[in-house]
Amino acid sequence: MKKTNAALQDLLQATLAHSTAHGLLLRVQSGDGKVDFRGSAGNATPDSRFPIASISKVYTAAIIHQLVDEGRLCLDQTVQSALPDVDLTGLHVVKGVDYGPCLTIRQLVFQTSGLADYYEGGVAADVIRSKDYAYDLGRVLRWTKEGTPQAVPDSGRAHYSDTNFQLLGGIIETATGLSFGDALQSRICARLDLRRTAVFDPVHDGNDQTLPVYHKDLRLGIPRILSSMGPDGGIVSDTDDLITVLRRVMAGHLFQRQNLPAMCQWRPLSFPLQYGGGLMRFKLPGWMTLWRPSPELIGHSGASGTFAYHAPKADVFLVGTFNQTDAPKRPFSFMLEVLKIIQRHEDMV
Repeated sequence: MKKTNAALQDLLQATLAHSTAHGLLLRVQSGDGKVDFRGSAGNATPDSRFPIASISKVYTAAIIHQLVDEGRLCLDQTVQSALPDVDLTGLHVVKGVDYGPCLTIRQLVFQTSGLADYYEGGVAADVIRSKDYAYDLGRVLRWTKEGTPQAVPDSGRAHYSDTNFQLLGGIIETATGLSFGDALQSRICARLDLRRTAVFDPVHDGNDQTLPVYHKDLRLGIPRILSSMGPDGGIVSDTDDLITVLRRVMAGHLFQRQNLPAMCQWRPLSFPLQYGGGLMRFKLPGWMTLWRPSPELIGHSGASGTFAYHAPKADVFLVGTFNQTDAPKRPFSFMLEVLKIIQRHEDMV
């Protein structure tokens, strides 16, 4: 294990030196416990808390599945019925047909609603300029109505939209009577004894208590945006808590285990990614690897270079962050390098 850990730390340092990232975090565990690495480079330490970005969607999906298991929600009920005080009329109009009142919770969780993405529609550009402001679900829905729909519902593929998970956050709050942050604490953090996971709080998570996110050399100051993104991208955590959640989700321990196969019903997203029920799948096709085997990765990643994935064949869990928004797909090649190092050292044993 010492040689493996040393090689992984060398990879962290080399990767940081050849990237625009200012800090890099990596936590790796194998299912059998033979690999257990916790490392950092740059301005990060192994104990650093950081915004996990869209990995937050895994937590939101898990809570939705809990509520379905309890009979408080049904995946095929309409979003409108779950949010009776929110008017979804005109939210999703395609070629004169208003799909808003007919959208289902399932379509939100699986990203098949086709809704416009409020985040990419304007907030993303403000993030990299550090133009900070707070917003709520009502404002998200106004932005969505002003945006361009991506597709009709259930078009055969997934269309990534943060609007879907803002709506799911509203559904969780309505069903539980709690804020999303309190639901996160009672339904996930308390159950798993997570001490360093919460929705970003500008008061408690400011002043360098949380690892800053960068866009190239610009340190982003977006505390109000982060605190508004709760269910779609506003959770902060550390690598120990994050790998605990990943392991429990992939074992089906946060909801009834029979939900997991349904969450892994994949639809094309953006090549080579696929999307399921709050989970992503990454696997390179044979023609891209000269027909050599390529690992399958299941989990989620985020726009700031965050990643939380399980490699089922190797039974290895990988979590971490680049905390850099300029290249959100960078973690995939990095994770493949991590798995190569682990495989190489296993072959030497």
